[in-house]
Amino acid sequence: AVEYYEAPFTIADGVYGSTFFVATGFHGLHVIIGSSFLAVCLLRQIHFHFTSEHHFGFEAAA
Repeated sequence: AVEYYEAPFTIADGVYGSTFFVATGFHGLHVIIGSSFLAVCLLRQIHFHFTSEHHFGFEAAA
């Protein structure tokens, strides 16, 4: 958040500003969703929901 606040440009500054903020925003969203998928996989692994035959949820998240 500090990088966004201290950036010398804004989303309204044209193509560069809008591309920067949209790209970094989508990247942050991607990281949050991926981390939550992997956290769910960890919880499922702790509760022994995966076997050598039943592991599609893990493969899909990874």
